[in-house]
Amino acid sequence: MNIESFREYCLSLPHVTEKMPFTTVKDPYSQNVLCFYIGSKWFCYVNIEVFDRCCVKSMPDETEELRARYTGITPAWHMNKRLWNDVYFNSDVPDSKILELVRISYQIVFESLPAKERKML
Repeated sequence: MNIESFREYCLSLPHVTEKMPFTTVKDPYSQNVLCFYIGSKWFCYVNIEVFDRCCVKSMPDETEELRARYTGITPAWHMNKRLWNDVYFNSDVPDSKILELVRISYQIVFESLPAKERKML
């Protein structure tokens, strides 16, 4: 998988937008983070220069199971580790599983939006 195909997949989900919200921070890694949003909340982010991993949200009861099954899934850096996972590309996590986890994250975040915001999408 490469950044172009990953980005294309994320943007193919309904009503997804993208932003690079950290371009002014001092940390070089964060400056190149591209976030994918549904409504006002992000559901996934990735560094477009390094393209080493993506960060996705999971259900609390699934995060530990995923981490136990795959060495390429770890608690997310700078996020709630009970809910967010870093999923490493070119690891033991198949690309198809990564895309599935992105879709699940999208759905979790979409369902967490206020009803009024969901209806506006």
